[in-house]
Amino acid sequence: MAEPQLPERHGKAPPGLVVLLAALSTIGPFSIDTYLPAFPAIARSLSATDLQVQQTLTAYMLPFAFMMLWHGALSDALGRRRVILGGILLYVLATLVCVFAQRIEVLWAGRALQGLCAGAGMVVSRAVVRDLFDGAAAQKLMSHIAILFGIAPAIAPIIGGWIHAWFDWHGIFVFLAVFGAAIFVLAWRRLPETLPADRRQSLHPVLLARAYGQVFSHGAFLRYSFALAFCFNGMFLYVLSAPVFLMRHLGLSAQAFGWMFGPAVLGLMTGSWISGRLAGKVSPRRTVFLGLGVMGAGAAANLLLNALVAPAFPWPLLPLPPYALGLAMVMPALQLMALDHFPERRGLASSCQSVIHTGTNVLTAAILAPLLWHGTLALAGGMAASLILGAAIFALVPRMPRPAPRT
Repeated sequence: MAEPQLPERHGKAPPGLVVLLAALSTIGPFSIDTYLPAFPAIARSLSATDLQVQQTLTAYMLPFAFMMLWHGALSDALGRRRVILGGILLYVLATLVCVFAQRIEVLWAGRALQGLCAGAGMVVSRAVVRDLFDGAAAQKLMSHIAILFGIAPAIAPIIGGWIHAWFDWHGIFVFLAVFGAAIFVLAWRRLPETLPADRRQSLHPVLLARAYGQVFSHGAFLRYSFALAFCFNGMFLYVLSAPVFLMRHLGLSAQAFGWMFGPAVLGLMTGSWISGRLAGKVSPRRTVFLGLGVMGAGAAANLLLNALVAPAFPWPLLPLPPYALGLAMVMPALQLMALDHFPERRGLASSCQSVIHTGTNVLTAAILAPLLWHGTLALAGGMAASLILGAAIFALVPRMPRPAPRT
């Protein structure tokens, strides 16, 4: 079968390519969110403690963060298509380890193997966008992808809850394996190679070390990336704490996760649509400040509600959609502004950006979430603190001239 052809550089991305790039980015959220409703059942089935089951997230995210360093560099050297297809295939095989796990240690191992390869699609797909488009066109495509990507966190725990109700928690990992296989087939048929051979970079250790050093010592890149990581962390804290937050504090069932994820993802999709509409009309920096203002309103309302009202459905859920809306406004702009500093090493720069993002999430999964999920006010405080850190870091970035478009 012939390799798919590239779209016109200055035209619109084909709908099939937009769906594919969004699907590649959903492997991570599905791997995290789909099995959350089954945490209590996994603990009973494997004779594990709640903390041991929670550490299956850490087991996934530590290697996920480590491999973020390499997916982009490998795609800079070997091509985008080859790395994406190889990563998805390995993900399917790793998921089968989880399907047959009968001990918590085996589940940890399967989740670690998943983490090693699950990030390839997310990292490399961002480089594909910047291979194809510049400026406002790239921001619009990222926003369109984010709209579709935003559906994943909403439907993943709902799907997981119903699979768990009909089968058992092993069935959730069967679903993830089938899901990964379907994306592999779609990528095989629809994903073109966007990095020509004459633009590929060497994997020589000295050259790689020099490139990583340049990226990780670049002040503006680091500030944009850490600003995004901390802003996202305010929402991700609730994703990680969802089983305790929804089932213990609000008294909801394993099939009721949609009450949190549905409205929040509607906020994500709305914010992504707004970001796309603002592209080319409002500067990316101003778009970020607007999004931070919306997030600030949501975080302030979250603190106020949880300080004044006893935790009961639905009050603690109401501030989450505004925060998610603002987050979706800032994400495409921050991602692209960071990558624009390294046009010849977009894959590697995307890897470094993802390492910063995921490393922050790992610390939250391993330390912050267990410390804060004992109460809804503590979770609200964690969201507000994350946002304040992200906004403060972004404010340190100097105003930079916009890069000239490629010819």
